[in-house]
Amino acid sequence: MNLDLLFEASAWASLLTLTAMEIVLGIDNIVFISVLVSRLPAVEGKRARQIGLALALVFRIALLLILSWLIGLTEPVITILGQGLSWRDLILLAGGLFLIYKATHEIHQGVEGHGEDGAKPVQASFTAIIAQIIVIDMVFSVDSIVTAIGMAEHVEIMIAAVVIAMGVMYIASGAIAGFIDRHPTTKMLALAFLLMIGIALVADGVGFHIPRGYIYTAMAFSAFVEILNVSARRKRTG
Repeated sequence: MNLDLLFEASAWASLLTLTAMEIVLGIDNIVFISVLVSRLPAVEGKRARQIGLALALVFRIALLLILSWLIGLTEPVITILGQGLSWRDLILLAGGLFLIYKATHEIHQGVEGHGEDGAKPVQASFTAIIAQIIVIDMVFSVDSIVTAIGMAEHVEIMIAAVVIAMGVMYIASGAIAGFIDRHPTTKMLALAFLLMIGIALVADGVGFHIPRGYIYTAMAFSAFVEILNVSARRKRTG
């Protein structure tokens, strides 16, 4: 470990920039995990959330330690209809299609209902939830770290940024998961976000980049409107 980095202003600037970027890119993961754990009992949901974020941290650090291999993932390995696709592209495509399927399936269940008595859906298997979290963690980890490469020269800074960002995400994920659980209508909004993120990942996979700023701005605006709706409903019922 290079202790001289502690006294370099550029290193601290890189750390702050990378941490902020990791937190922003982690929003997708937080929303996905929050939606999944909402189908589990409170205790198991908290444990699944902890395991999911811990796995995300492990994947990101592991990828940082094999940067040379990770950079190789961006080299084309297959050509389809004249479009060269790398392993990263294929991972993004698979992850995006999975998110689209998962979000569409959950939206369908929410719209169709689960019986005339309005009972809650059957609680999902803890193992199945963890398996899905692992799949998406891998996708988001690859995308996040590939994006981070080039923003900092030292792996130590990247690892520190990832650890700090995951700590912030862990604190935020509890509040988000709790909010979704207390206000069921927000789950549909979260699923719509996941559908949009899935489409963006598929687009990235085929070489059409959708600036994340557009997506996050739309998400923030929609979330703000939903918060206003929740506040209005609470006042009417209170």
